[in-house]
Amino acid sequence: MGDDDVETERLLLRRWRVEDRATLAAINADPEVMRWIGSGHVLGRGLSDDLIARFEAEWDERGFGLWAVAWKDDPASEALGFCGLTMPSFLPAVLPAAEVGWRLARDVWGRGVATEAARAALAFGFSRERALREVVAVVAPENARSLRVIDKLGMTPRPDRYHAGARRRVRVFGVLADR
Repeated sequence: MGDDDVETERLLLRRWRVEDRATLAAINADPEVMRWIGSGHVLGRGLSDDLIARFEAEWDERGFGLWAVAWKDDPASEALGFCGLTMPSFLPAVLPAAEVGWRLARDVWGRGVATEAARAALAFGFSRERALREVVAVVAPENARSLRVIDKLGMTPRPDRYHAGARRRVRVFGVLADR
């Protein structure tokens, strides 16, 4: 396990591996997965690979980022998707808060994976080493699944914002380190 890896009851949140690229590309090519993300368009392999490179660069630059999520009892298995913390530069109005986010393969939806991984990401961000003050979640108002996860995380509403890239209103929720 690497220094930045985190284990939960069922999950391993780990840094990215070369073999994760094909798995993430398949997730990003699923129209139902991508439905409420950004403009709702699927991503091809090149853009998906670029995402992993950006995730890894953010780890190197900030000391936090988006992990590949895998089952803890089978850490060599394919990634289930990702979860973690990032800087939501696409929405400057919420900065300097970090954003908790997740994107998972459809076959693990409804199994508590997003909630379990996001709780671990929040704990990581609020740790003494990272010392984040606030973490937000940005979600399309129609994304009922993510809204349920946000509720389970105890996040509270912040002012809605306009996402220029997606050309729509998004809901913003937040939680402070001292909650």
